[in-house]
This record gives sequence, structure tokens and C-alpha cells, in this order.
Amino acid sequence: MLALVAAAAALALLMGVAQAQSSAPAKAKTVKKAPVKKVTSTAKKPVPSRTAKAVESATPVQTPSQRLTDAERAIAGNVHTGRIQCELGANVTVTPDEKNPGFFHITTGKQSYYMHPVESRTGAIRMEDTRAGAMWLQLGNKSMLLNQKLGQRVADECAAPAQVEFAARMKTQPPTDLLGTVKN
Repeated sequence: MLALVAAAAALALLMGVAQAQSSAPAKAKTVKKAPVKKVTSTAKKPVPSRTAKAVESATPVQTPSQRLTDAERAIAGNVHTGRIQCELGANVTVTPDEKNPGFFHITTGKQSYYMHPVESRTGAIRMEDTRAGAMWLQLGNKSMLLNQKLGQRVADECAAPAQVEFAARMKTQPPTDLLGTVKN
């Protein structure tokens, strides 16, 4: 029993010391700053021209068009070009690149993209600008320009003359579903 009283007294003493320390005002510590050293930039040595020429001769040069597969080149042949009207008065201009067949310049407003065809499972014509994160999706009846980074449609309900005709045909001649019945 005496040991229990002694332990309780010691605990009370320790709590009193801790409480006294926490209520005492804290002194502000001054920190000395280290002297600032000036960093001088060291210029990188240029690559010797002999080395640069050796690397260039050993590296195969491939144009962007050569990087496309045969299927992607076939897709490029079906892309609608020219100025295409979209909803809300917007328009998109699709221009083939003369120097790199299969590549296209797509502009709308102040935005400009350099796209190439990509195979899709659905059969839709899809072109991408991976650097800008943009995608042009061309369906039978409409096209749209998407910003994949922001998850937004830049231009929607865009229709070239062939797509306008296709949309009108869809209204008069609805497609059949997989079971062979006409959809209304």
C-alpha cells in the first residue's frame, strides 16, 4: 500500500512539472542564415561534329507517313476535309498535310491540332493529336472534336455534306438492328 501511495505522489509531481513547462512562455529561437553562394553556370560542351554525323548516319530517318500502318493510311482516305459546319455557329477546318500523307491539320477558332488516323474497334474514323490530347471522331452522320485532357467537346454536331446526306437517309430509311427488325 505504501508503494502505491509513493507511485501516486511521483505521478502527481511529474504532472505538475509538465504543466508548469507548458504554461511558461516559449522563447523565440533565432536561426542564423547560411551565407548565399553564387552559382556560376557551366556551359555544356558542344557535341563534336564528327560524333553528330556518325549518329545521324546510323539513325534511320522515318517520315511521319512511313510510321502509319496500311490500315491507318486506308482510314486517312475516308476523312472528310474542308470547312465543316458545327452546332452553335462553330466550324472546323480539316486540311490534309501535303508533305505527310495521312496526317491532317485541324483548326477551330484559335485552336490548331496535327492529327493522324488511329484504328478503332467500332469502325468510326478516329484521328488523334497525342501531344495536345485532342481527338477528331467522324461518324456516318456527324463528327466531333474532343479535348481528352479536359474531357470536353470542343466542337460537336459537325457535318460535312456527305454526312448531312447520310443523316437524311437515316431518317427516311432507318437502319436494321442485329435481329433484322427495322428501328423506328
